[in-house]
Amino acid sequence: MREMSVTEQRYKAVLAVIGDGRTVEEVARDWGISRRTMHRWLARYEGDGLEGLNNRSHRPAHCPHQTSPAMEAMVLEMRRAHAYWGARRIAFELARKRIQPAPSESAVYRCLVRAAVIDPITRRRRRETWKRWERGGPMELWQLDLVHGFLLADGSSAKALTGIDDHSRYCVSARLMASERTQSVCDGFNSAMQAYGVPLQVLTDNGKVFTGRFAQPPVEVLFDRICRENGVDHILTQPRSPTTTGKIERFHKTLRVEFNTRQVFKTLKTAQEALDEWVTYYNTQRPHQGLGDLTPESRFRSGAEEGRHQLRHPERNGEQWVCRKVASNGVVGVGYQQVSETHQPK
Repeated sequence: MREMSVTEQRYKAVLAVIGDGRTVEEVARDWGISRRTMHRWLARYEGDGLEGLNNRSHRPAHCPHQTSPAMEAMVLEMRRAHAYWGARRIAFELARKRIQPAPSESAVYRCLVRAAVIDPITRRRRRETWKRWERGGPMELWQLDLVHGFLLADGSSAKALTGIDDHSRYCVSARLMASERTQSVCDGFNSAMQAYGVPLQVLTDNGKVFTGRFAQPPVEVLFDRICRENGVDHILTQPRSPTTTGKIERFHKTLRVEFNTRQVFKTLKTAQEALDEWVTYYNTQRPHQGLGDLTPESRFRSGAEEGRHQLRHPERNGEQWVCRKVASNGVVGVGYQQVSETHQPK
C-alpha cells in the first residue's frame, strides 16, 4: 500500500473537518497535532486550495548577512592563490586587509563548501582530551631537529638544521647543509646562539649528531660538549615518541607545504637565500593559529630580553672545532694521539 504524502495527510485532516463535520479539537487530537496547527491548515486550504497544504520554505526573503558574490569571488581567489589556506586563515587575511564587511570564519567555510573546494566530511574534529603544553616564556626551551629533502639542480639533496623556540614558535635556526655532519650541525647551533642568545634547555632526538649517551661506551659528542660548556640543559626525547617534539614536527609540515621543499634550487646558496626569506616571513608576518593568530616574533621579542643572550664561549666558533670519529672501543685519535674518555650521563 502506497504511503500518503505530507500534503495528502493534511488534506485528509482538513476533509474530516469541512466534509465530515467533526470539530477541530477532535481531528487535532486524532492526528496528534495542536489546534493551532489544524486551524493553520484550514486557513491555507481555504486560501490556496490543495497547493496551500504543501511544505513551505522558511528561508527569509532577504538576508542582510548573506555573503555577496563579490566577497565569495575574493574568498575563492585567495584559496586558489594559497591552496593550503583554510577558512580561518582566509577570514584573518581579509580582516587584515580591512575588507568591509569582513566575513566570519564560518561564512568563509560555507563559501568553500559551496564551491566544492573542501570536503566537509573530511573535516578534522578536535580531540577533547588532547592538551597542548608549552614553556612559560621565550628562551626557556629550543626544539632542534634535522629535516631532509631540499632538492638541488645537480641531483643531490640538502638537509637543514631547524630550531624553534618552544614558547613563541619563533624559528631560531634553518641552516642548510650538504650532508648530515656533526660539524655542520654544531656550526648551525652556534650561529643560532650567537644570533639570539643561549637558551636554558634544548630538546633533540637521540641522533648521533646530537648525543653519544647511548653509545657503548657512552661518549660526549661535540653537540653535548657545546651544551655543557654553555650551561645548556640538553634534553633527549624518549625512543619512538615523535609527539615529544611536536612543535618542530609541525613546523616541518608547514615548511614542506608553504615553502615547497620539492622545488629544485640551482645551488645550496640560492636554496639558503630562499629559505631565509621564507623564515623571515614565517617569523614576522605569518599568523600562527596556536598563538591566537599572533606572529612568532611578537611573542618572542616580548619576553626574550629577559632571557640569556651571551654565548659563553663566543671565541670558539665552529671552524675551530675538531671533529673525529669514535672507534668501537671508545678511542678517538686527535693530533697523532689516542684519547679515551667515558662520559657519564647525569
